Amino acid sequence: MKLIFFCQNTYAFGIIEPIREIALKKEYEFIWFLREKLVDSFPFKKDSYITSLKKLKKYPSDAIIVPGNEVPHYLKGVKVQIFHGLAGEKKSHFRIRHYFDLYLTQGPYFTERFKAFKAVHKNFEVMETGWSKLDQLYKTRDLLKNEKEDLLSKHNAKQILLYAPTFTPYLTSAEILKNEIAKLAINQDYLILIKFHPLMDEELISHYKNLATQYNNIIYQEENNITKFLVISDLMISDTSSVVYEFLLLNKPVLTFNNIAEHKYWEDINNSDSLIDKVHENLTQDSFKKERAFIIENYHPYEDGKSSIRMIEAIEQYISKFGVPKKRKLSPYRKYRIHKRFRDSL
Repeated sequence: MKLIFFCQNTYAFGIIEPIREIALKKEYEFIWFLREKLVDSFPFKKDSYITSLKKLKKYPSDAIIVPGNEVPHYLKGVKVQIFHGLAGEKKSHFRIRHYFDLYLTQGPYFTERFKAFKAVHKNFEVMETGWSKLDQLYKTRDLLKNEKEDLLSKHNAKQILLYAPTFTPYLTSAEILKNEIAKLAINQDYLILIKFHPLMDEELISHYKNLATQYNNIIYQEENNITKFLVISDLMISDTSSVVYEFLLLNKPVLTFNNIAEHKYWEDINNSDSLIDKVHENLTQDSFKKERAFIIENYHPYEDGKSSIRMIEAIEQYISKFGVPKKRKLSPYRKYRIHKRFRDSL
């Protein structure tokens, strides 16, 4: 089988990496499509990659694996949506754009929604596999215990807090919580890891990097893949970010600021002044255990670290049943959208 790993943002690398490992074991041929801006940060330097869609059109792929919302209809292969997050509260997560032949869902909550859409549109398939990015999350839980202890010992701290806000301007807490994160750092029992989305506002990035130079118990993390930081942290502070759900799946407390989800399975605050007290409260009392159990069961019940294998097998099953499409049928409007979105890569 020949695969295309279709990447438009750096976060895609961590989502596709576990699938890449399975492809290597199966000796499948693959090539990466990268936006030009991603080349310098591309971590798999020995892998084949391409930045031109004009050239990619000639590649005889069987499947295109996409951790994003769009893929050009004219590329050959089964167009597979594997998602870039678990944010079930965002309407965009469930928007049918008609670019995909196959949706690989993370858990029952998502599967039910997409199967309902399938019944209406009748032009794609849905298979529940779990999410590839989380394979490493489960596999490294025990392996990172020593690294966590060493980090705490080095900073003479007792617990690790992860601040991982969204980059979306109207949803991010990064501006509002500037002072509160600094106040939180006064407590030397906390080691605070700052992990921003690559698309975060540059001024906010600069502010928090500077904050990390002022406090020895604040570390600004440059690494793209957030998985390790999720595993070693004891509590997450965020807002309306899909990474909240990834942290909940590790059965640890989350504290958000002005989260827009209709149903919240964690503590959410709308007063920044309460942040310090709520951090302490969630670390010591942890009142949302039952709610987290619901998320684990419905959003991603797979803790075996084998979602990537299921994804590859699902693609194989699809091809066995339906074959490999040469292109995806789209309306003129959708074709126009694709041309506009990717014209700089032609």
